Amino acid sequence: MFKIHFRFFSVMEERSSIVKTPLNNVLAQRRSKSYRRSMRGCVEATNLGYTSGHLTALRIPRSRRTPKSLDITKQVDPDQVALLVTKEWELSYVTPLYQFRHTQLKSYSKHLSAFIVSEKQQGLAIEVGQELGFKVHFSVVLGLAETDEDAETVFIQILSRQAFATKDDAQKVVWSGWLTCVNGDLEYLRSLPSEFVSLPLLCTRGPESLTVLVKSWFEKTFDCCFGPLGINSANLQWLAALWIGCHPTINIQYLKLVWTLPTLPPMDVKYTIHPQDAWELWDSVRQDDTTDVSIEEVTRFIKGLQSHFFRHFRIELSAGSLMQVSTALGSSHHSGKIKIASPTYITTILQLLTECALLKMPI
Repeated sequence: MFKIHFRFFSVMEERSSIVKTPLNNVLAQRRSKSYRRSMRGCVEATNLGYTSGHLTALRIPRSRRTPKSLDITKQVDPDQVALLVTKEWELSYVTPLYQFRHTQLKSYSKHLSAFIVSEKQQGLAIEVGQELGFKVHFSVVLGLAETDEDAETVFIQILSRQAFATKDDAQKVVWSGWLTCVNGDLEYLRSLPSEFVSLPLLCTRGPESLTVLVKSWFEKTFDCCFGPLGINSANLQWLAALWIGCHPTINIQYLKLVWTLPTLPPMDVKYTIHPQDAWELWDSVRQDDTTDVSIEEVTRFIKGLQSHFFRHFRIELSAGSLMQVSTALGSSHHSGKIKIASPTYITTILQLLTECALLKMPI
């Protein structure tokens, strides 16, 4: 029997996102540009929603009973990995960057710094405290790219010195962000003209005012556009299965799921499962010892959790939408927030998010 912690509460305000289908996101109105190709030809329907063909399965270790940790620090500088993990990031998609060059990062640092200072001098509120000035630093995170078509990840930091700091005081990081592409769709990437670089996933952390400025500078400099990147219920289920698969060697400590049910007013259900119980259920739905997690396995796992919950509380979770997944290895929210607390499977997670970003783009 599962060890369950159950709470629910009603939310009084209306939520426009209570009832959404994966099809809504795919068929939403999209603008078109001459340099983009339609992604619809790369998309296939599944019973968990719409994903591109190469991600109808997520990679897990070969042994389902003794998973091996994918140590990203063997191919990426550990100091750079530390910049990416243990923080919560806000997700956006980015259209291809025109005339972006990795060899010009030092120049981009100077230009973005000047742009931020200029906007501040014009009276734009930047809401980051008492700072004397801003300094921007661009760098490359080598090793995350999985194919020759993937552009190397670019990490951006905005630093500032406090008004009362001494000359010896180090500057404080007030904003961070990174642009990445991990296992992007090969057909799409190869179709882009050479003048364009695809880094479709933007992760940001810091004041919204600085995020707006950074996006504005990129749009003016590289003729691109940004948009919010939510994580739908199907992809949250993928993440839950991925993290559960790590439990035998890396204790995930807990599995917390949050559903929103389309009641009036809407009701949130918080469902906490003991990690060993969750692992035993997951192990029971695994079909073989392959490295793939099939759609059917994820579906059976989630349905098993929902059925157990229904037997105890007579509440049908399948009528609602999964909104949040949380373990000690990471957490993710439908609004487009993710925290990767461990380097384990960071490339697999970024592969999933890269695909989400490519599918979200206007075409």
